[in-house]
Amino acid sequence: MNKRTTQTLAENISKQVEHFSKKEVECLIREFNVLMAEQNNSGRAVHGLDRGKFISTLHSIFGLTDDRMTGRVFRTFDKDNDSVVSMKEWIDGLSVFLRGTLDEKIKYCFTVYDLNGDNAISREEMLHMLKGRLIRQPNEEDPDEGIKDLVEIILKKMDYDHDGKLSFEDFEKAVKDENLLLEAFGTCLPDFRVICNEKLLSSLNFPIKNSQSYSLLFLFFQRIEMFEGRVFQEQMEQ
Repeated sequence: MNKRTTQTLAENISKQVEHFSKKEVECLIREFNVLMAEQNNSGRAVHGLDRGKFISTLHSIFGLTDDRMTGRVFRTFDKDNDSVVSMKEWIDGLSVFLRGTLDEKIKYCFTVYDLNGDNAISREEMLHMLKGRLIRQPNEEDPDEGIKDLVEIILKKMDYDHDGKLSFEDFEKAVKDENLLLEAFGTCLPDFRVICNEKLLSSLNFPIKNSQSYSLLFLFFQRIEMFEGRVFQEQMEQ
């Protein structure tokens, strides 16, 4: 893609997405083309980033390594459900992923966590997402009991209409009351600062001081500055 074509495409896309300037969109187009070239060189010639390449990019660039979450992030970026992330979807998704407002990130995270797309997060979905995120101690008999207890605590705190599931309105209100709950069911954003497990559990009133059996296993990475420094600043200097 030559420079003029890139500039024209960037001008059109920059009018349709939030948070990025035209010059930044140009940089993101070039980055997308680099990723596409790497994908096509491996023999996967498609018109957008396929699931494998997209997820490997989340791993390598943004440090997101939970396969249960990265698969959902792919589906959230792939808005037309054609099994690839197009250039427009890539840039549109990154606008929220990197620079979204709290309201935009609430909508994004809820979509990631709504596994079956029924506009609610059920008990079963919470159990599925939290399974494996609690560390079992050697003397514990049933590792699922701690997860079930945490789900009930989450529902007690976040289920404002008491219907046994989280609607978008429940999730939105809970996160605005306590921002730490934005990624309560798994890391799906790259900009969450490192916080200790006890702080998140404390926000849920989880009785960690009385029961040391489990602690949430969350790994948070600070990758936005690195990505933007490489893609935007270095390419703008070229």
